[in-house]
Amino acid sequence: MVMDARDGRILHAENADQRLHPASLTKMMTLYVAFEAVENGEISLDTKVKISTKAASEPPSKLGLRAGQTIKLRYLIRAAAVKSANDAATAIGEAIEGSEAAFARRMNRTAKALGMKRTVFKNAHGLTQQGHLSTARDMTILGRHVFYDYPDYYNLFSRRTADAGRKKVSHTNSRFLANYRGADGIKTGYTRAAGFNLTASAERGSERIITTVFGGRSTATRNKEVAKLMDLGFNKAPSNIALKKPSLPNYSAIDLGSKKIIRPSGAVRKSLFPRPRPGSNLSIVASTSLSNEIEKTLRMLNLSSLQAAKEKKSVVHLAKLESTNSFDTISNSDQKKENMTKQTRLLSHASADKNGVWGVNVGRFGTRYAAEKMLIKTALAEMPTLGHSLRKVVKTRLGFEANFYGVSQVTAEQACRKLIDRRISCNIIDPTG
Repeated sequence: MVMDARDGRILHAENADQRLHPASLTKMMTLYVAFEAVENGEISLDTKVKISTKAASEPPSKLGLRAGQTIKLRYLIRAAAVKSANDAATAIGEAIEGSEAAFARRMNRTAKALGMKRTVFKNAHGLTQQGHLSTARDMTILGRHVFYDYPDYYNLFSRRTADAGRKKVSHTNSRFLANYRGADGIKTGYTRAAGFNLTASAERGSERIITTVFGGRSTATRNKEVAKLMDLGFNKAPSNIALKKPSLPNYSAIDLGSKKIIRPSGAVRKSLFPRPRPGSNLSIVASTSLSNEIEKTLRMLNLSSLQAAKEKKSVVHLAKLESTNSFDTISNSDQKKENMTKQTRLLSHASADKNGVWGVNVGRFGTRYAAEKMLIKTALAEMPTLGHSLRKVVKTRLGFEANFYGVSQVTAEQACRKLIDRRISCNIIDPTG
């Protein structure tokens, strides 16, 4: 498969829609979702991820992580992108969605939104598993999105070496990067079932070509075939062409009914709204350190959301929360980026709809801080639908669930549609179980 990355036109295709084992090309999607989660504020690059027994037991290629140890997400991303570490890929998925199965569902949702019509993911690393299949066309589409949707992260795929925390790792595609002029990524893949796979990208002047090959007999023969196809692409591609970047994934087009339903143990019976101090008539306690984050979130909102929020006169209640050990430490670099402190929390008020017993889940997180931060971001983004809901972080054995309670079914569905359209994960909480 050969594509002109500038406008997505296909320059050459042969068996491009045949479903095959993608092997570690899978990690392009793992990393795409990781970049998305970081940019959405679901997790930080400096979040310390605790390695599970499952992640530590993944077969090579691997970083050599031990069960129980902690490592920053940024190092896991480097290990997965450069070394193609399977243990790092699984740990990334578990850190973002709580389990590999949940992460695979998110991968499939993203694939569908990107137009990858013949791809099904079952895991985050790409090791052979029944039903885990893709095509050269779909992987080329994904490679193009990685390049254009997350340009600030794309340099990872051209690094010959990288610091992965525990050790320095080398690129699995160093030969092609060194030998093909203009090559700067993207991802290799190999299993016995798949053969030698590669999605490669190269730039010469104003032209950029992306090529995918499945089923090579060896690294050398695969690289030779990719180089041949790259040359074909550069020869066919026009020198001057209008750049037409791909659209970001449109999650709103995905059937909401296909999303998982979270079944809570019971409805929330008690509001978390703080009692006013004796002698005080104030119902709002000011927060001291959320202004920048609020401004950042408000810039996301369209004018209609702002108008609806104004008409409903929704009130956000903020209160100071005593620092506890339940919060994970956030690094200085992360604080600079997000400009938030651990001592702030959005507290909810009781639902205006007494009959509203449905809810909305906006993700599972590795820390309480991350979950509360997501509640803040979501509440500000969806004031019209979630402004009167009860917001609560629920600790489970898998992580911290960020939940909104006390809305009607219609409101829950409406909120999820809008959040998904903004690339924010959303699941409906059905009180009937």
